[in-house]
Formats: sequence, structure tokens, C-alpha cells
Amino acid sequence: MAYRVLIAQFMHETNTFSRLPTTLDDYRSSWLVHGNELGERFRNTRSEIGGLLDAAETYGWALVPALAANATPSGRLTKETWETLRDGIVSAVRNAGKLDGICLSCHGAAVTQTSDDPEGELLEAIRAIVGPDLPIAMTLDLHANVTDRMARLASALISYRTYPHIDQYERAQQAAALVQSIMEGKTQKPQCLVLQPACMVGADHGRTTQPGPMRDLLARADAFEKEPGINVVSIQAGFMPSDIPNVGPSVAVSYEPGAETRAHEIARLLCQEIWDRRAEETVHLMSVEDAIARARSHDGSKGPLVIADGTDNPGGGAYGDATRMLKALLAADIQLAAVGTIFDPAAVQAASRAGVGNTVTVDLGGHHDAAFGAPLRVSASVRLLSDGAFVNDGPMGKGVHRSMGATAVLRIGGVDVITISNRLQTVDLQVFLSQGIDPTRCKVLVVKSIQHFRAAFAPIAGDIVVVDSGALCSPDARRFKYTRLRRPVWPLDEPAEPFAG
Repeated sequence: MAYRVLIAQFMHETNTFSRLPTTLDDYRSSWLVHGNELGERFRNTRSEIGGLLDAAETYGWALVPALAANATPSGRLTKETWETLRDGIVSAVRNAGKLDGICLSCHGAAVTQTSDDPEGELLEAIRAIVGPDLPIAMTLDLHANVTDRMARLASALISYRTYPHIDQYERAQQAAALVQSIMEGKTQKPQCLVLQPACMVGADHGRTTQPGPMRDLLARADAFEKEPGINVVSIQAGFMPSDIPNVGPSVAVSYEPGAETRAHEIARLLCQEIWDRRAEETVHLMSVEDAIARARSHDGSKGPLVIADGTDNPGGGAYGDATRMLKALLAADIQLAAVGTIFDPAAVQAASRAGVGNTVTVDLGGHHDAAFGAPLRVSASVRLLSDGAFVNDGPMGKGVHRSMGATAVLRIGGVDVITISNRLQTVDLQVFLSQGIDPTRCKVLVVKSIQHFRAAFAPIAGDIVVVDSGALCSPDARRFKYTRLRRPVWPLDEPAEPFAG
């Protein structure tokens, strides 16, 4: 008889310093799908749900699809939003009848108006229904802030092993394989533990595109997973702009009975390395002024100069409307440039009223916090209007449908600015291609991203720089005021030993 397995997704990376609360409309703008719609939306995609759907076919599961929910990072989820998503998944579990296993796709860094640990709360509610023994595997983002409650209630926590995250499908397949093994009795009652060093940043922020701390840690984790009784060793770099006690890097180990002592030892060894190498970074952000100097000298013969406006990254909860980089491009009269993107629904509406081929004057960007760059009064030619919909080419999230909402391409001097109504990190070439801009023919591209852009844009780039434009996603923890963080913790303090926090 086929095993009955429920799958569900709840994703959010919450920047608690953002002024934008996360609502159900934010989920609807990305995705919020129920039941059999999961198959319609995610089959044949390189996503977690795509991986679980394929695994269900491989293993012959009687699949119970609950819901899949994802929203662009922003501030805390409203009480209504969180309760609606939580109750949707919990109700599906309650109404499913007898289940043999559960696979959950979560981020691991969500925060709500009522909970610092919604993923742990979700697991607790599910366990109250299914009991302590049902296998539950949870995939996590590499930037999860993992809690003891999450580890205690999950059979395994399986985090991405790439940044940019191009292995979401593989991690879901890994989770499904483990659940299958438990249901068949080949893996015996696994448990999970988590350990954190006394730092809130580390592991090179999780970067894996070049040699460095994270790649070394993952190589050790791979070796540890080959040991008897050790199922999964996950390393999370953590998500720093979140004012909660457990923010920061962690190591989660899933193990079978008899391997608990070794699991603790593995977690401690890896946390010690995170601590010892906490200050190592492979990418250093440059100033806007230095980036403009590079743009002036870049001839584009080997591909565009890709300027990542890293601190205005919507993928980390930034507003996506900071204007310092754009202002500098215009002031320097940089030609053959394109910006993807500026979040400004009002400017899109004004452009729509003006119509393609006409000129519109708008106050562009800078509407959420003028400290990150005031609105720019510009006269622009409306080059294109669209619904902003596209399908990712990949490699990150290949095949997944995305939408920038109502979109206008505004030409200002020599710069095309993709102006959008739904905040979205620039991780795919289709952000440009879908709007009639061939990124390979540009001399300069500005992308609102800090690392994920590399998966799609590094192959076409002549050069890459990452810029600190002073916006919300600063990598410097000392720019933020934390009130709930465990202390002492590096770099805000100088703990006397690795596990003081």
C-alpha cells in the first residue's frame, strides 16, 4: 500500500528592521497556492516543491499537497497572515487522515508579530496532531536562524548547500529520500540537534561561489554524513537583520539512536571552525563612487559590468527603491546601462497614463526611507509597459513563474530603468529579457541583489562589483539596534569563548 505523505511550504525571510509589514497580499504577489494547484504550479521546476513532486512519483507516494506560500522578504508577518498560513497547513494535516510522513519546505528565518520562531511553532502544532514518531523532514534556506525547538521537533533539518541557492530541488529530494527510508524502517527514529557559536555573522555569509569558509565547512559536513548513524549535517549562515535571540550561524545534525554523542561532537567541531574563521570574508563591498569609476573605464567588450546594489537587496528585506546608485549613474552620464529594478508603483502608474513613446516626469524611488536616497525628479521616456510576468530561466528556480507586477521601462539619459510594482530580487536574466532588454548588449547592469545574481549574471559579465549604497541590508551588524539578541555575541561584543552566547 502506498505511503501517504503530506507536503507543504511556508517561506519568509524576515528583516525585522523593515518598515513594511508582510501581508497575505505580499504572498499572493509571489505565490500562495493550495492543494492540487501545487502540481500545476511547480511540476517540472527546479524548486523544493518540484523536487517533492518528482520524489512522490519515484516512490509511489499517495501525495497529500497542503499549500505553498512564499513572499519577498520584508518586515514581520502580520498576525492575520501568520495565522492564516499556519492554520492552512495544520488544518490540512488534521484533515488528512492517517499519514506516514511529512515533508515541509521552510525558510527558517521568519518572524511574525506574535512569534520569533514560527517554524518551530508550526512543527509544534503538527506534532500535537501526528505524535512524536511520524517522520518530518524540513528543508531550510542556508540563511535560516535555527532554534532548539525546530531541531527537537523535526526528524531532520536539511539546508541548502549553495549560495546562490541552486540546489533547492536536490535538498527536497534529499528530504524525501530520508522520509522514505524512515517509513521503510531502514533509518531508525532519527533525532535532530542544533548548536550555535557566539557570533551573529560568520561562515562568509554562506557564500559558495568561491573558495572560503563556507565551502570548507560543507566539505567537512559531507565527510561527516558518511559516518554510521549520521543522516544529515546542515550548516546555516543565519540571517543577521533579524532582532531575535537565536540570530546567526548554526549547525544542525540529524542522527540515529546510538550516535548522539558523535552528533554533538560534530556540531561542536563545525561551530568551532565558524568561530575561528568568523572574520573571514571573500567579497568586500565598494563605494558607489568607486563603482562609477569602474563603469567609466569599462568598455564592455567582454560583457557588461554588473554592479550589484547589495545593500538595497529586496531578497534581504530591503525596499528596492534606494536611489544613490541610480543617481550616480545619471550624474556620470553612463550610457548603455540598465537598472533592474526600482520598486515604485506610483511611477509605473504615471508611466501607464502617459503611454509608450511619451515622456513622463516622476519622483522616482526613495519613498520608503529617504536616508537611503531621496526620490529623484526625472523626465523619462516610456519605452515599454507590461504585466511584469516571466518564467525563470535559471539556474536558480528554473521554470518557476514570477511577477514584478505592473512594470514600466523608463529611459533616463542613457539608462533604462525597470520600474516595478511588486518587490523582487534580481536573480534571473528574464528580469531584463522579459522587458525587451538584452543584458548582454548593455555596458553596465545594476541589479538589486547581493549574491544570488551571480548564478545567472556571472556567465555573461565582463566584471562584477558589489556596492554598499548605504541601504537597509548592510552587512555591518553595528548599524542596527538590537534589543532581543542573546549576549554576548560577536561582532557586537567580544565573547571570551566560542559558545558564550
